[in-house]
Amino acid sequence: GNVATVGITDFAQAALGDIVFVDLPEPDDEFEAKESFGSVESVKAASDVYAPVSGKVLEVNETLTDEPALVNTSAEDEAWFIKLEISDESELSGLMGADAYKEHCEKEAH
Repeated sequence: GNVATVGITDFAQAALGDIVFVDLPEPDDEFEAKESFGSVESVKAASDVYAPVSGKVLEVNETLTDEPALVNTSAEDEAWFIKLEISDESELSGLMGADAYKEHCEKEAH
C-alpha cells in the first residue's frame, strides 16, 4: 500500500550511541520529503530525523516514549518511529535501496 514505516537504521543508532530520548510528531501531522519530523537524543548528541517522503502521520510508536533504548536494540524492527501515508509515490524512486545504503555507510565509515 501507500504506507511507509519510518525510523532510523542500525548504522545510525550505532553512530549515535545510547539513545535516551525520542521526540515524535502527533498523528495527522503532515510533512514534506526531507522535512524534520522529530529528533533522537543520545548521551553523545541530538539529531533531527527527516521524512524520506511527503505524507501524513498515521501512527506514532508510543513505546519509544517510555523505552527510547529500544532504538539501540531493534532500530530496524520494533523501534520504528512513525507510519506515514505517502502523498506522492513518485518520491519513492529517489530513495536508496538497502544495498546502496550499505555501500554509502561503508564509504562514510572510512
